[in-house]
Amino acid sequence: MKLFNIAFCILFVISAAVQYNDADPYIWIPLYLYGAWLCYEAAKGRCRPRAYGAGIFVYLLFILYFLFFKQGVIDWFQYHPAKDLVKSMKADRPWIEETREVMGLTILIAVLAINWIASKPRRIPSA
Repeated sequence: MKLFNIAFCILFVISAAVQYNDADPYIWIPLYLYGAWLCYEAAKGRCRPRAYGAGIFVYLLFILYFLFFKQGVIDWFQYHPAKDLVKSMKADRPWIEETREVMGLTILIAVLAINWIASKPRRIPSA
């Protein structure tokens, strides 16, 4: 788990760094840095189950916002092939940017969920 968390800590810091020229960096930089901080803490052996839960909750709220109040993600699922998301780094269509943002949030949720599950004490059945 230590290597897992170090790798994702680095990836989330890089993800935060590339958000500086985004239209709304004040949202995305803290979101990615929060995930990086939790991975750093987990790599140091400090598990924070409440912080994992809080992060997952906030990330889920953002995903729900994108699904119900923005049309881009749903448009992509219905009308566009997956290759359009990675064809170029330029997000010239709103559905490209929004879908990439939801995918980033999904990765954050998955990593925090893995850490949360790993932080639960194991019960060994008695014989």
